[in-house]
Amino acid sequence: MFSYKQALSYLNSFINYEKKTDVTYNKRLFNLKRMEDILSELGNPHRFLKTIHIAGTKGKGSTAAIISSILTSGGYKVGLYTSPHLISPRERIRVGNRLISEDEFSYLMFQIKSAVESLKPARPTFFEIYTAIAFTYFYQKKVDIAVVEVGLGGRLDATNVIRPLVGVITPVSIDHTKQLGNDVISIAREKAGIIKPGLRIVISRQEDSVVSLFQKICREKKAAIYRVGKDIKFKVIKATTKYQIFEVQGLLRKYSPLFLPLPGEHQIWNAATAIGAVEVLQDYGFMIHPIDFDHGLRRVNWPGRIQIIPERPPLLLDCAHNGDSARSLASFLKKFYPGKKIALILAILKNKDVDAIASALCPIADRVIITRVSSPRALPPEQIWSKIKRYSNFEPLIENSVKTAIERAKMILKKRGLICITGSVYLVGEVLNLFENNKKI
Repeated sequence: MFSYKQALSYLNSFINYEKKTDVTYNKRLFNLKRMEDILSELGNPHRFLKTIHIAGTKGKGSTAAIISSILTSGGYKVGLYTSPHLISPRERIRVGNRLISEDEFSYLMFQIKSAVESLKPARPTFFEIYTAIAFTYFYQKKVDIAVVEVGLGGRLDATNVIRPLVGVITPVSIDHTKQLGNDVISIAREKAGIIKPGLRIVISRQEDSVVSLFQKICREKKAAIYRVGKDIKFKVIKATTKYQIFEVQGLLRKYSPLFLPLPGEHQIWNAATAIGAVEVLQDYGFMIHPIDFDHGLRRVNWPGRIQIIPERPPLLLDCAHNGDSARSLASFLKKFYPGKKIALILAILKNKDVDAIASALCPIADRVIITRVSSPRALPPEQIWSKIKRYSNFEPLIENSVKTAIERAKMILKKRGLICITGSVYLVGEVLNLFENNKKI
């Protein structure tokens, strides 16, 4: 039997593409047969699960969390599998509002070790092991349904062994170009790999060319497609820096008013997408009362997405790590903090579009501070500085830690304005860990 520390050590002994940038996305490195072989050794737990499968570039995690919250409010036992995590590895696997425990994680890792050893010389990846843990855990916990977020792409992702009741594709934009392609259509084609024959799929806001591609694939596979903005519509009633009130005309009925404790217009799109997915699910026997939609939205908790920490000055944390996400954040800042002095703290990974992020955010910041983070994929601050200095009104500053970067920002702002911390999930995780004072979740 493993201790939790030993279980994590064993997991981390497998190649982790989340920590690498020089990865070619092909069937030799990423293939479903290896995942299917592992699961076969474990009794194919995924085949006994009812699932919702979520792909996309932006908003996957938020949409998954909202779906899970609505279904949990409806009285269902819901498994939720997301990635990456912010503080604890246990965040990725939960049932309802409860994270997998250290003992449960360790026990499952010990079980899976036997399956992995029997498959030698084949060597699975970190994410494949994690996915096997999630499916096995959800099976053992007898969940009513599992909400499963794709890790990378869709077509060759380890999660794509499931046969979901409902598929979801959130907005597709330019990201992971080395693995998925240099244009939005190539990337969308990889995401569309989750579309299976006869599947019913809900898609969020997309470029017209992407919508056309998804419609073509759905026609070929005789899959039904529902579009947010056309088949599912919403109207914002009130938006603040802490919450939003809105209404949705769904596939089945109108929901109004709805309260969402997640700021930013993109979160309304995510919420409308989640509502559509849950409505489709009702055709498979899931009974969700309209009040459950309201209660589920009110109770959703998804940290690190335009999250305000009430310091002096306040800190705004956001996991924006590509151009589209940075532009959404910039739009939010312009709308709700006009005229405010903003100190921007940045860390960006090597495979991200630094120019797109910087061109959106640096012009609205009064000072830019670049900090180091612990990820091996992090772009050295000096390289970030050389790329973004032309977008900044002042020469960017460099700090060696998140803590000193925040201290520098506070000195600059003198308790006024706003500190905006963004550019990387790892950066946001380090800030949250700092303010959690290393306490366990």
